[in-house]
Amino acid sequence: MTVEVGRVGADAAEVVHGVIARAFGSRAPLDPPAAALAETPETVAAALAGNGGLLASLDGRPLGCLVFGPERDRALMLTRFGVVPEAQGTGVAGALVAHAAAEARARGHAGMRVVARAELPASLAFWEHHGFVRTGRDGVNVTMLRIFDRRIEMPTAEVADELGRRLAEVVRAGDLLILSGELGAGKTTLTRGIGAGLEVRGDVTSPTFVIARVHPPTGSGPALVHVDAYRLGGIDELDDLDLDTSLSEAVTVVEWGDGVAEGLAEDRLEIRIVRALGAAAPAPGASVATGEEPLDPRELWLQPVGERWLDADLEKLDLPL
Repeated sequence: MTVEVGRVGADAAEVVHGVIARAFGSRAPLDPPAAALAETPETVAAALAGNGGLLASLDGRPLGCLVFGPERDRALMLTRFGVVPEAQGTGVAGALVAHAAAEARARGHAGMRVVARAELPASLAFWEHHGFVRTGRDGVNVTMLRIFDRRIEMPTAEVADELGRRLAEVVRAGDLLILSGELGAGKTTLTRGIGAGLEVRGDVTSPTFVIARVHPPTGSGPALVHVDAYRLGGIDELDDLDLDTSLSEAVTVVEWGDGVAEGLAEDRLEIRIVRALGAAAPAPGASVATGEEPLDPRELWLQPVGERWLDADLEKLDLPL
């Protein structure tokens, strides 16, 4: 089944309203009722005229839709997201999300936002499957946010260091950065650049044998807490670390933190370093005299999570190196 998804405006209001009525009308009754059920062709036309929307169809049959909300911040609001009963579970909803993401990026948004009902766990699970996280709740309404990931080429150790320095210009006290990647990927090199940018004391090296090191600032900026979670059994052991500074007063970087450190903060920057497609692995035991990790061509994948990162100036990382 090949579903066609296209932009629509006010001229498609009757069709979009029909999809909304069928999609939301097929759900179990909610208290209070879904606001979408109060829509009319006229109200849908007004919303589409101001913000536009998407319509999914197959062989001319409308199957799903969404209406874009007012552009108030860097996250494009998705409203009236619905799929008719006979097309649910067929990929129509996923196609709408994918096209909405492309539209949001084209409009210059950093992410997308939706509001889901707390009484509908399957709906919440759907949005979470597509990269949305819960950022707030107002009564029965759960606000969910997805910030788009970024991929940046990192061909050399020098570039890794420079990217770390640029990250230091973006982060602030209380931020959590979770680093993952294979052994020798460049996690410590990137962290060393962050430390240099923050102007902290001490050499930033792998904390493998001490699990965590605190690097105090030389000036008025935040400290750097550098953690190696490789040998930690879980979040409880991470919480038990006896540090000389509060994580709320520092920038915390956790190497090997994927699957371990997420519980430290709802808002975080997940960073994964991967070998570029087709790049050869470094020779076993390869090293350099300076102590920097051997780097062949890599890519830095960044996934911001939570409201904190919606307005973060991560575009600095995209500037020519």
